[in-house]
Amino acid sequence: MKRVLEPEFMDDEEQVLAYAEADFSSSNQLFVDRLVAEYPSNMKHVLDLGCGPADICIRLVRMKPSVRVTAIDASAAMVRVAQQAVVDANLQDQVTVVKARLPGLSLEEDDFDTIVSKDFLHHLPNPTVFWQELKHLSQRHTAICVMDLFRPRSEDAAKAIVESVSAHEPEIFKTDFYNSLLAAFSLDEVRSQFRELGLEFAIEKVSERHFLVTGFTDGSSCRQQTSTNA
Repeated sequence: MKRVLEPEFMDDEEQVLAYAEADFSSSNQLFVDRLVAEYPSNMKHVLDLGCGPADICIRLVRMKPSVRVTAIDASAAMVRVAQQAVVDANLQDQVTVVKARLPGLSLEEDDFDTIVSKDFLHHLPNPTVFWQELKHLSQRHTAICVMDLFRPRSEDAAKAIVESVSAHEPEIFKTDFYNSLLAAFSLDEVRSQFRELGLEFAIEKVSERHFLVTGFTDGSSCRQQTSTNA
């Protein structure tokens, strides 16, 4: 099945609220658990690209109270929701949510020792923009952790995933979820993106709909680094 593009970001209030209220707890917690396990020594200042409603940021800070997070999203409506979530969690001193858009991010700080992103890559028409920006924002040994959807084999398979995961969610959310699955990349396409840009990241399936990318920007193994720092 060929990739079908979807809007790069959502700025419709109804869409944003449906997304923010949807239950992503399982995949979000899996992502944060893997992030903390892979990079125990890279938990000082984390950059979250495409942060959505900031659930990843909040979960991460609750697991690692000493971490600071700078969170980026291009949607003004989503940024408002994320900022309110951070206030509600009383984490304003540790999580900063900024409205900004790739490429060409200009941030006040650039001392990130980890860059993360979840369910953002598939929104971009050109994935090269994401990986190049990631390289641009990295220090010599910045850790990378990216989770995203991978494209199902058919439209019927995509519909089945939507129903199995979000049967009780609003129709507007289910439509957006379906469109996201069709806009997602295959693992082979992501590997091709790595080869094109000379990136040496590991990629693996971690669920029936998600893959996880891990590694360091200097090409070293995340697992080797974890064991070295243990």
